[in-house]
Amino acid sequence: MQETIERFYAAFDRRDGAAMAACYAPGARFSDPAFGELHGDEPGAMWQMLTSQARDLRVVLRDHAADAEARKGHAEWTAHYTFTQTGRPVVNHVRSRFRFDAEGRFAEHDDAFSFHAWARQALGTRGLLLGWTPLLRRAVQRRARANLERFMAT
Repeated sequence: MQETIERFYAAFDRRDGAAMAACYAPGARFSDPAFGELHGDEPGAMWQMLTSQARDLRVVLRDHAADAEARKGHAEWTAHYTFTQTGRPVVNHVRSRFRFDAEGRFAEHDDAFSFHAWARQALGTRGLLLGWTPLLRRAVQRRARANLERFMAT
């Protein structure tokens, strides 16, 4: 299970969305502040979409561990990239929690980060002023979901 975490973030750093998607169990659930909750094929498709758009992505896995008996794990990682919609640089510090299936794949994956800090970097003044509001978070989630649905339809 620790190997799954390592394989996932190594694939992320090399922008290999297909390898990331392969780390998820059928029917997996994912959540984060930008996309909200995703299910089934959506988490893998999200990573494929994001890595296909990334030009300067760098991912650093800072800490991780897994408990095979409890089928749980965690990771702390940092992503450095340019937000494609605004061209603004982002350094996002993320904490991840995992629950694994019997084969060691992600059955549940929850990412947590400061939405306000992310919005301030990615969106500039708008993010600085509104990044703490549920209104902006919902707007970002709607746009992210629409982008994912378009990506999955192609």
